[in-house]
Amino acid sequence: MVDQVIQVVRDVARYEVMPRFLRVGKTRKEDGSLFTEADLACQQVLQQRLPAILPYPVLGEEMTREEQDALWDANQAGLWVVDPIDGTTNFVNGLPYFAVSVALMINGVSELGVIYNPVSDEMFYARRGCGAYLNGQRLPLKTVANSMGDAIAAVEIKYLRSGKLAARMGSVAPFGSQRSMGSSTLDWCFLAAGRYDIYLHGGQRLWDYAAGAVILEEAGGRIASLNTDDYWADTIWKRSAIAALNPELFAQWHKWVRANQ
Repeated sequence: MVDQVIQVVRDVARYEVMPRFLRVGKTRKEDGSLFTEADLACQQVLQQRLPAILPYPVLGEEMTREEQDALWDANQAGLWVVDPIDGTTNFVNGLPYFAVSVALMINGVSELGVIYNPVSDEMFYARRGCGAYLNGQRLPLKTVANSMGDAIAAVEIKYLRSGKLAARMGSVAPFGSQRSMGSSTLDWCFLAAGRYDIYLHGGQRLWDYAAGAVILEEAGGRIASLNTDDYWADTIWKRSAIAALNPELFAQWHKWVRANQ
């Protein structure tokens, strides 16, 4: 099944996404976020092809909130969750950091995740209980830092609504250096690969974390949220993340974030 999903994702990236790279105009949705005709075309193909693999409906970012709510409420037994292009701002501006993301969720928990950056041809994927991989190579790719002072952190500052945490992140954060590159799905994958060491995000949408969180967990990573240590029990539509690949480093990072909320 993972191989089938990978093929679908490769196809939509090849035929719907990349031919439009740097060739489409942008439009803003009601919430202010960007989308393009490439997002819509990619989502339409995913809606057609994923149910042929397993007969579950597809919930996509480019649907209305009412459609998303209805699909979520009626399909806990099985639901495909897709982000046709995560990192649309990067996509329309020629920055090669965006991805197609597909997850299979059952009873509110991700069981499968596939995330593909078509520019770098990097396919990240995992099925719960079976490990996580990048182009066939088991994740993580390398040994990660176990010292907070050496850690590379992926942090999305603008979503940290807590004034105290945001302020301390910019002044006394304990890590070595910080990155923010504009694609939540790829952030999860880079963490799982060991390219990042720790992660903090103040609030992701369902399609931002559905595939990436299971990839990180299957790579051996740990996750909590700003609200609860039971990550999968937190609010569905806007879920924060405190995460690390190394369990020892996670304990240090988790403790620091909790103390500074």
